[in-house]
Amino acid sequence: MACGSTSLWNGEATWFCCGNAWGPCATAGGGACGTCKSSKLQAAWPNASKACWDITRPDLCGEKLPRRGCGSVMKVRHQCSGVSVCVTVSDCGPRTRSFCSESSCCDGTCRTNRVIDLTPAAFSAIGSLSSGILPVVIFE
Repeated sequence: MACGSTSLWNGEATWFCCGNAWGPCATAGGGACGTCKSSKLQAAWPNASKACWDITRPDLCGEKLPRRGCGSVMKVRHQCSGVSVCVTVSDCGPRTRSFCSESSCCDGTCRTNRVIDLTPAAFSAIGSLSSGILPVVIFE
């Protein structure tokens, strides 16, 4: 899978469980795409489909995220450490509208609103699961 270098979005990343039990996760569903697994480098995007958008409503937080559906590839870079991970969209989320104006900062730069959920495998590739939220820059 090829990760791009074209800037797509900035915001916060959180993590979620899906698929078979793995690491801190119990068994969960396969996500909106049916392929999601906590052990894989995958992500949930708030505008993976119209139905997804209607649930997550990032626009209510001022985010006009572009549509990127199942199988889309993104590079997520931790703003503080610069470490990146390449992920494939495999679910819908996070529910951005529930966390408007939440922010994560480092070195005086803050990222606002939850715009991507990463599987535990992907999140732990760029940060500690115990942190829960990371400020990130997303590329395609």
